[in-house]
Amino acid sequence: MILLQSHSRFLLQTLLNRVQNLEKSVELDYHWVEFDDVRYHVQVSMKNPHILLLSVSLPTPPLEAVFLGGLPFGAIEAIKAAYGVIVQILDPPRDGFNLTLKLNLSKLPPDEEYKHALLVKIASVREVVLGAPLRVILKYLASRTVAPDMDHLVALVHRPNESFFLVPQQAEKVTVVFPMRFKDSIDTVLATSFLQEFVESRRTAGLSNAPPCLWSHSPPLELKGATDDALSANAGFVTFVIFPRHVEGKKLDRTVWNLSTFHAYVNYHVKCSEGFMHTRMRRRVESLIQALNRAKPDQEKTKKTAHTRSFKRLSLKDSCTNSSS
Repeated sequence: MILLQSHSRFLLQTLLNRVQNLEKSVELDYHWVEFDDVRYHVQVSMKNPHILLLSVSLPTPPLEAVFLGGLPFGAIEAIKAAYGVIVQILDPPRDGFNLTLKLNLSKLPPDEEYKHALLVKIASVREVVLGAPLRVILKYLASRTVAPDMDHLVALVHRPNESFFLVPQQAEKVTVVFPMRFKDSIDTVLATSFLQEFVESRRTAGLSNAPPCLWSHSPPLELKGATDDALSANAGFVTFVIFPRHVEGKKLDRTVWNLSTFHAYVNYHVKCSEGFMHTRMRRRVESLIQALNRAKPDQEKTKKTAHTRSFKRLSLKDSCTNSSS
């Protein structure tokens, strides 16, 4: 199965092109949208070619999710820790966006490898911002402590008007619950089958160290107290149990990203499965049509009519000869 990349490929390519042509005065004004309704806007002016403005619009949060100043809690601290002095947070952000960053590309480190790694991190701004609350809670789990001042049930936004839930009340584990919703009825059926197989595959010997995974039609007990809208899920509920061994060292970044984009991951494979089945059905129909065409008789060879017969006109002399004989 394919895992989604944490960085925006278009944003990374834009940053690399700008860094390679930093001395050229060009004007950039790019808008684009990526999965889960995350919008980007990049601006560069000819007066300051080394300054790049990056604005990000996040999915609309549901009522149960907590946003502080238009951002998830812990996002400001995560941005400062990830980017350092080359990034400045503009307050207020540009109209229509939750966050605007001012990047001074002239302050990038001279080492090419470190510079590229930093640009990849900037292109992963979605992960840094939306994954900030999850990262805070999982850091406490890595140290086997409970995050202070946390509610029994924490709602984190991951899609427009949709959230997933964390239960961070134990020092030895954090429970993560995803209500799975799909608009299309076919997607719902495929997703339900996919998630059931997803749970079964976790039981194989090669995945014994992966987080335990459960699927159910009804809301699990951990979601007691959530609103009715938050508990509406036509494809059931997926529950992961995260232990300290899953967030140790470099595993933390991977776990934060995989959990933050789990619904997009499932949706991607559902669409791929649907496209694959459509392709197989079209090929099957084409093969059946070819078989029917081969079964048709050849009318040019089998149909014998008067039009296909030939006659030879005889002369009077030949006619007399034939009659006398």
